Amino acid sequence: MNKKLNHYKNVIHGFFVSIATTIAEANTILPLIVSYFGGGAILVGFFSSLLRGGAILVQLYAAFYAQGYSHMQKYMRRVFLARFLAWFFIGIFIIFLGDDYHNLTLLCLGIGLFIFSFSAGFGAIYFKEILAKIFTKEYRGKSMAVRQFFSGFGALLSGATAGYIIEVYEEPFSFGILFIVSALLMGFGFWAFGTIEEPIKQNISKKEKSFKEFLSNAKKLLKNDKKLQIQITTFLLSYAYLFSLPFIIVDASSKIDLNGAAIASIITIQMVGAMFSNILWGKLSSNKQNKLISNIIIIFHIISISLAFIASNIYVYMFIFFLSGAAMDGYRLASMNLLINIAPEDKRPVYSAIQSNITSFGIFFSLIGGFILHFTSYEFLYTFTIFLLIIAFIYSLKLSEN
Repeated sequence: MNKKLNHYKNVIHGFFVSIATTIAEANTILPLIVSYFGGGAILVGFFSSLLRGGAILVQLYAAFYAQGYSHMQKYMRRVFLARFLAWFFIGIFIIFLGDDYHNLTLLCLGIGLFIFSFSAGFGAIYFKEILAKIFTKEYRGKSMAVRQFFSGFGALLSGATAGYIIEVYEEPFSFGILFIVSALLMGFGFWAFGTIEEPIKQNISKKEKSFKEFLSNAKKLLKNDKKLQIQITTFLLSYAYLFSLPFIIVDASSKIDLNGAAIASIITIQMVGAMFSNILWGKLSSNKQNKLISNIIIIFHIISISLAFIASNIYVYMFIFFLSGAAMDGYRLASMNLLINIAPEDKRPVYSAIQSNITSFGIFFSLIGGFILHFTSYEFLYTFTIFLLIIAFIYSLKLSEN
């Protein structure tokens, strides 16, 4: 365990995938792309949910088989191939269809994002299992913090470049080029993680005779594990920030001039927040303080959504996205490490699937947020979001490290 080469490949994977996915960042660039092709608030929320995604039920289905696997890599490589092709062909469709067929382009964008996130539902299970096998829990927190630091740096470079390309080249050509180039970079990151040296897992579970039996056992497991219940409730409610965050940039466009330079500045500061927050997250995680990380990230989200009420210039919006970037990276690190820490080794894929399956409902909060905004106002949406985040914070105080 804790081989340096595996650590470096983990970091490289995060760096290049971050560069790629920032091209269609769900809270900034993607809403602008959808709006350009004529999509409204509901479609913005739906596509933002798809991009964050991972199909919900597919993670349980993946765990049904994965609990009996001694190796995960060959399955992970299939996931990588599906994600690469989906991302690459989104760019192709935008370039060749975007000028004349806006509705068809939106359909192709939605299908591509669905495939991209659907395959991630499988990948999430394999990814966590591989990390649990190659790193100790103390070193895993360090490796993930370094990974997320360089992921933030990659996103920083990508955000600035995306803003420049959008400013210089005409739409929708600029959107298509962003997807194609980023897919090639993403492929290099996939190659790095796909060549990680994975040890054989000795303690594996016997696969149930049917998926129905697996679901029944998973339900019993959740019912009997209070720690898992609290953790799932906390991180599901922590996703409440997604009710509002994708729409803050739309709200900003009606208050300030959101040109290419402004967009680049907001994306850049969001990634700076994500990147440098990992210095803190890594230190806390290495000291087995993942619970404290969860407390802090929820407070950050409450502050950022609260500021949206009074935001009236680019600097306030930059601070909002700075806090959001820091909180999102802390969420990823804390939720994964806390889950791996409380899960028995042989049931780790099942624990991971149960948590991911239920908390993944949170990725659709953007869609619900779109409906709420359509029928109410930004003020009501922000208030509703803050209320749920306060409940999440109360639950986070009950989390267990072991």
